[in-house]
Amino acid sequence: MEKLSNIGSYLFLAEPFHCDFSKRLFIGHLGNHLLNAADYHSSERGYGMDYLNTINKTWVLSRLAIEMDEMPEMYTRFNVESWVDGVMKFFTSRNFKVIGEDGIVYGYGKSVWAMIDTETRQPTDIFAIRDGLIKEYVETEHECPIEKSSRVKMGGDAELVRTIPTYYNDVDINGHINSVKYIEHVMDLWDLDWYKAHRVKRFEIAYIAESHQGDNLSFYRSENAVTDGLTDFSVRITKTNSDGEEVEVCRSRILFK
Repeated sequence: MEKLSNIGSYLFLAEPFHCDFSKRLFIGHLGNHLLNAADYHSSERGYGMDYLNTINKTWVLSRLAIEMDEMPEMYTRFNVESWVDGVMKFFTSRNFKVIGEDGIVYGYGKSVWAMIDTETRQPTDIFAIRDGLIKEYVETEHECPIEKSSRVKMGGDAELVRTIPTYYNDVDINGHINSVKYIEHVMDLWDLDWYKAHRVKRFEIAYIAESHQGDNLSFYRSENAVTDGLTDFSVRITKTNSDGEEVEVCRSRILFK
């Protein structure tokens, strides 16, 4: 297989029905574009899901941080650059840069991925795939100036905001609740009036356990001290299993400007 460049660049469009009332892209749809860029990049280089699924393996997102100076406006074409900047046995880190055709940099993303066995749902050795091919594509020089995801802290005073059921449209190709659906549900914890006065500067999410169609998801929110002039919230999402036990599935942190 021909050696490609370490960095991939993929063109997207801020479609009108993927934009909110401000005529700018929803962060959930931006998240989809980032995940698509990750898939295109890995598939072109031989270690993507199109190959992994033939050997009962897949990539799952573990952490994602998105930090944006602004969101692309409706009908704007923009590129998502994606590259791997580190690999360990069970995890790999991948960066993103969102850049307009006119050269404007909208923002950046950082992510951590695990490779799992689709039958056991357990982590699998990334270096065992095609003799560690992914190591040939590690890029450490391309700039991604945002911080990695923090360890989201939740106080004991977190408020239960809502509990929602999950359905068919919440489930992704790996059979569990779609990573981006969590983002959308978190963003729905604030109403339209809030977003008329605030915009998301930074969004972080860490995935802890899988949830599946039929699980009820509960969303707990707490407000933190102001961070660098930004309003700072933490969100914990739990599921209730068949025994009635509440299990944490992910945590999120949102900084509003």
